[in-house]
Amino acid sequence: MSILSGLEPREVFQYFEELSRIPRGTFNTKAVSDYCVKFARERDLEVIQDDLNNIIIKNPGTPGYAQSEPVIIQGHLDMVCEKTKDSKHDFTKDPLVLYVEDGFIKARDTTLGADDGIAVAIALALLDSKDIPHPPLEVLFTVDEEVAMDGAKEIDLSQLKGKMLINLDSEDENVVTVGCAGGATFRMNLSIDRKPEAGTCLDVTIHGLRGGHSGTEINKQRGNANKLAGRLLNRLDQNIKISLADIQGGAKENVIPSTCEFTVLVQDSIKAKKIIEDMFHTWRAEFGADEPDLNITVSQTEHSEISVMSNSDMKKIIFFINNCPNGVYGFSRALKGLVETSDNLGVINSDERKVSFVFLIRSSVSSKLDEMKETFVSWAKFLGGTYGISSEYPAWMYREESRIRPVTVETFEEIYGEKPEVSTIHAGLECGLLTGKKPELDCVSFGPQMCGVHSVKECLNIESTAKTWTVIKEILKKCK
Repeated sequence: MSILSGLEPREVFQYFEELSRIPRGTFNTKAVSDYCVKFARERDLEVIQDDLNNIIIKNPGTPGYAQSEPVIIQGHLDMVCEKTKDSKHDFTKDPLVLYVEDGFIKARDTTLGADDGIAVAIALALLDSKDIPHPPLEVLFTVDEEVAMDGAKEIDLSQLKGKMLINLDSEDENVVTVGCAGGATFRMNLSIDRKPEAGTCLDVTIHGLRGGHSGTEINKQRGNANKLAGRLLNRLDQNIKISLADIQGGAKENVIPSTCEFTVLVQDSIKAKKIIEDMFHTWRAEFGADEPDLNITVSQTEHSEISVMSNSDMKKIIFFINNCPNGVYGFSRALKGLVETSDNLGVINSDERKVSFVFLIRSSVSSKLDEMKETFVSWAKFLGGTYGISSEYPAWMYREESRIRPVTVETFEEIYGEKPEVSTIHAGLECGLLTGKKPELDCVSFGPQMCGVHSVKECLNIESTAKTWTVIKEILKKCK
């Protein structure tokens, strides 16, 4: 039975629900790409599918628009796959479990995939329409946006004739985005020696943090579970004898980690638990209502022997986690209040031989992005680690002269009764890569209101989706 059948716009939510039944995590986009191909062929629309699963679908203009300049509608097929600690959901085969609550669409114990499934749903609804006036449409669906924007990097744009592009990968209502930050992923490995040791083992889990998008929500100063773990480990190490066995935190570099767990061998478990309890109360006071579900869980076991890191390696690890840059690094001098440069310690993993760290660095100023990269390279060299920089993508710079922006702003004002906020964002959008390939592209980005993107609390505002649907129809009507 359809969960969203009673919602409007009916045609948009129909496709969103269909997409929610298709596993489409990053690097697992073949099925959803094939779904789009099938959709196009059933409607006798021109469709191009490349080797990466990127999709281009073309639809001629409606009567009176046949000779109009094509408009490109763009979004990405993949989604971030996060779930609650106790969820049994398998993102490789299970459909999302949708439900409606208080005017929002949500998914049970997982990310919703409205980022960017709602863009795909809106575009499919436009392509399927029979009564919406529009110029020729060139719908572009890219893949693997959430990790490295690989689809946008490799897509051949020579197949597109349009010069105006509407990206539907924004999450704030009545906001028109006209630029975005560039970014890069920094990975560092620190080698460790291990030794056997016996004693009392504490398994410590920091959890319940809000997490969220490491770009758009980095300014909210949410707790980073990995950084909190470093702080707690440092406090333990400063006051009692400990040995670190393992540490695991976060899932993706573009997600503020909501959980981190580590295992330590301690000589005085009572004192250790008191330190942990005191730190918990300190954090609750510091974060207040911003992190209402923050918690620390501790379980104790006795081990005759367990593999732990050498003391010198442990101290090096703790030192780095506790002191490495994380969060907002600088604000824009031109646009007051806008984050210019930031980084996110998204992932920590340990195994028998090393501890790995993954950061996502962002900046709207290329020289500041270079500065951050140099900072992390210096850290790696200082600590004797190995490192790599990957998944770099350029910033999308504000375009002084634009045809699509004034039409978009005018339409928003008509629908919302007030002028929209026109701004740039501290997050990666594919517009930067696409304009790098095709400099003549004139882009805007907008979308319905979402919250908790990239987290299990992700939700999509139903009313806002309806307004976005009205906005894009009116924009297309004006592009004659």
